[in-house]
Amino acid sequence: MIKEYFESFKVLTKEEIETVIQLFTPKKLNKFDFFVQEGQRCTEIAFIKSGVFRSYYLSNEGEDITYCFRFQNELMAAYSSFITGEGRLENMQALSSAELLVIKKSEMEKLTKSPNWIKFLKIIAEQNYLELEKRVFQLQRDNAVQRYTLLLENQPEYIQQIPLQYLSSYLGITQRHLSRIRKEIVFGQMS
Repeated sequence: MIKEYFESFKVLTKEEIETVIQLFTPKKLNKFDFFVQEGQRCTEIAFIKSGVFRSYYLSNEGEDITYCFRFQNELMAAYSSFITGEGRLENMQALSSAELLVIKKSEMEKLTKSPNWIKFLKIIAEQNYLELEKRVFQLQRDNAVQRYTLLLENQPEYIQQIPLQYLSSYLGITQRHLSRIRKEIVFGQMS
């Protein structure tokens, strides 16, 4: 899985991919364990072999706000903390038991002597930016039904693993509103 992930970018040589794979170490998390917690510095990048994660922060009122999900075969890091080396407001929590492959920031930095790794990291940074921009546009342009439908189309196998309170928080609606949307979609498909 991880080898195919790196190969899909078509930037790294086979040798570079083999080298980086050797630097990853396995890590298991239980349901509701944290990969990173608020205030903690993120010093690792994880490849998700199995499991579902959510990223969230606490509002000034103490409300838990989910803003991102991560799924199998994706890289994950508290990106701003990883870049700055400082603790941030972000929490990354497993919503199921999870198997990860992790690599330390110090090991990743050694790789950046290669122009191919610099290209790869540039692509990852660009993807993160585009994902953030897409999320902002979704929240400003799309309604909750459109946002839920998009998630359902892109990650249908994981929707059932995400508790309603996190899914509704991600969509920016109440659990009750989410239940109505789900019923509408199910009944719309049945007719």
